[in-house]
Amino acid sequence: MTTTEPRSSPRSQQDAHLWLRRFLALDAGTTLINGVAYLVASEPLGRLLGVGSGLLFGLGAFLTAFAALVGYLAGRPKPSVPAVLAVVEANAVWAVLSIVALTLWLDGPSTAGQVWIPLQAVTVGGFAALQYTALRRSRS
Repeated sequence: MTTTEPRSSPRSQQDAHLWLRRFLALDAGTTLINGVAYLVASEPLGRLLGVGSGLLFGLGAFLTAFAALVGYLAGRPKPSVPAVLAVVEANAVWAVLSIVALTLWLDGPSTAGQVWIPLQAVTVGGFAALQYTALRRSRS
């Protein structure tokens, strides 16, 4: 006699939802700190990183708004699958574009910028991977 076990128990799905919300909240908090820093200190950070302060200010505005949306999702009991996928995709695009900007577009960022930009890309890419994995587990 063979039995089939469910792919995932309701408890493991609840755990996956909890982890998804935690990863979204961590992303939102990190993004908010980064965005506000870019907004309020775009001049000194621009000099430190060797990146234009106008670019940092614009990125700061975008990141602050993005953080608010991700934070909203994190606060939902069951975040919308399409919305979470949009966050995952935005994070993945951010990670790729960061590396592209570093290698092809930015005019000689400082040593700090050459360290910060890939570090930020890896962090954001990591958020995308964690969020996607938790989302898949919450749906199985």
